Amino acid sequence: MEKLLVYDSVEICYGERKAVENVSFSLQPGEILGIVGESGSGKSTIVKGALGILGHSGVVTKGDIWFWGKNLPELSEKEMRKIRGAGIGMIFQDSAGSLCPIRTIGSQVYESMAAHESLTREETDGRALELLKKLGFRDGERILKSYPFELSGGMNQRIGIVLAMLMNPAVLLADEPTSALDVAVQRQVVEEMLLMRELYKTAIILVTHDIGVVSVMADKVLVLQGGKTVEYGPVGQILKEPKEEYTRKLLAAVPKLRRR
Repeated sequence: MEKLLVYDSVEICYGERKAVENVSFSLQPGEILGIVGESGSGKSTIVKGALGILGHSGVVTKGDIWFWGKNLPELSEKEMRKIRGAGIGMIFQDSAGSLCPIRTIGSQVYESMAAHESLTREETDGRALELLKKLGFRDGERILKSYPFELSGGMNQRIGIVLAMLMNPAVLLADEPTSALDVAVQRQVVEEMLLMRELYKTAIILVTHDIGVVSVMADKVLVLQGGKTVEYGPVGQILKEPKEEYTRKLLAAVPKLRRR
């Protein structure tokens, strides 16, 4: 199967500090890759590198990140704007923080979609309501009319998934999407991302410290320590028979979710 996203010997630096060093992996359509490691291991930096949102001092200094036949670090900001959202979507750890508090969810949906397509507000509302229904949301019209502060933190996080998926991106980057949620909402978010994969063959990179979520969702796993790859391969193989002591320590330290 054709590779959709490829990281080839990627190095990312913040000034003189190497945050990611010589990391390689690939992602096929519909595949889910879990990236795990302790805080500061470079997990979030890896996904932000693909979208060019590393901040003022962050730079991909070596290697290539290939998507749609293009090397992302070489693209201009104008070219990247066409890829962000439409080609590669992003779910942040705190979706509520990325939502504007003084604008309704519906108006933010419209703004997000109108940046890529010539659509009316009626059309964007219709597409949003259709996706909300597929994901099991009740009373979608009320949600679109609501402000973020009128919704729970868990609901805002789920709305973040909807916003990321409205343009039906080929790849979804999820940066700690369940870390601030209680177990019940966490399971909802996991199930919704799995449904997006089922419905649209969306490939997902899941950044998390939670091995349990990876065991439930991922096909492959990349274990990072200090910005370097410790292990990379099929999730069942690595979680059941880890070769490295660091991986074994991660498995021992994090409580696991059980499959239903």
